Amino acid sequence: MGRVENKIALVTGAAQGLGAATAHLLADEGASVVLTDINAAGAAEYAAVINSTGPDVLNWEEIDVPDPGEGEARIRHSAIGLNFIDIYHRTGLYPVELPTGLGSEAAGVVEAVGKDDSGMKAGDRVVYAGGSADAYAEIRNVSTSQVVPIPDGITDELAAAVFLKGLTAWYLLRRSYPVQEGDTILLYAAAGGVGSLASQWARHLGATVIGVVSTDEKGELARAQGCEHIVMADDADLPKTVRDFTGGEGVAAVYDSVGRDTFIASLDCLRPHGTMVTFGNSSGPVDPVAPAELAKRGSLYLTRPILFHFIDTRDRLLRASKELFDVVANGAVNIRIGQTYALKDAALAHRDLEARKTTGSTVLLP
Repeated sequence: MGRVENKIALVTGAAQGLGAATAHLLADEGASVVLTDINAAGAAEYAAVINSTGPDVLNWEEIDVPDPGEGEARIRHSAIGLNFIDIYHRTGLYPVELPTGLGSEAAGVVEAVGKDDSGMKAGDRVVYAGGSADAYAEIRNVSTSQVVPIPDGITDELAAAVFLKGLTAWYLLRRSYPVQEGDTILLYAAAGGVGSLASQWARHLGATVIGVVSTDEKGELARAQGCEHIVMADDADLPKTVRDFTGGEGVAAVYDSVGRDTFIASLDCLRPHGTMVTFGNSSGPVDPVAPAELAKRGSLYLTRPILFHFIDTRDRLLRASKELFDVVANGAVNIRIGQTYALKDAALAHRDLEARKTTGSTVLLP
């Protein structure tokens, strides 16, 4: 865009993601910007809501969003991240109180802030993850303790695509089993949202990554994102294949998002004193396991971590977010938005994710 000094620009929908982004861009180019909010007349706001659990239960409903209370910010969403936990909530695998919204992360622009000492203000571009599952909405109130400023140079769509998945990759690689230079690790769903980030980050840390994928096409994508070796998910003897790649030793850590169907095979891929990180249940929850199973495979370690135990204070959240945005900014981790859907088409997005038709990150657009 050329310079537009001494021009006056009227930007409608200024509280919305596109309007706010346009306003910021015009201001950077030297224009005087007059903001107006197209929703000031009381236009209806909508969200996706479920009243029961099951395969096709998403309803598009009008919502009422009050003024933000103490310690809250009202955020108009511009991009919403799609994650497998949304499916777990919708199907009832992770029970939630009904009726409820869905979605754990979104990016957007602050419209208003309640009584608060965070320094947040209207017009700030922000991203958040966590809290109640209500991100599948055009607008909502969020605790300011969960909200993080979006750094310059990162778009709202990129922030929504990377934040929760990126923080997941962070707690897997930096906290659950801290990857060391020279380690070899096994990573499931290596071409997926979390996998595509974790494989790049692990390579940046000096690890050799063995990626598990479901198709040849996803294998090519995983290689391009840092996986040195590829194993197909339907490999009849996956542990042998993995051990062949490691000279018979096994891997330092397995990051398994599949759950029940792969748990024992994953244990069999580990070297002595290796760490099994089970962090997802796409095939169902893991069956109970006797501690002796860990002993007989070489005194293994087993952990079932969740993100929010690692970012349970604002200071920890901000430090984790900085580490994530730093590796994005320096190019160590590149974010691939594989597909976008209109928020109203969230049900279709869920079906495609469950059917493994998606690659990289998926973003819903209000």
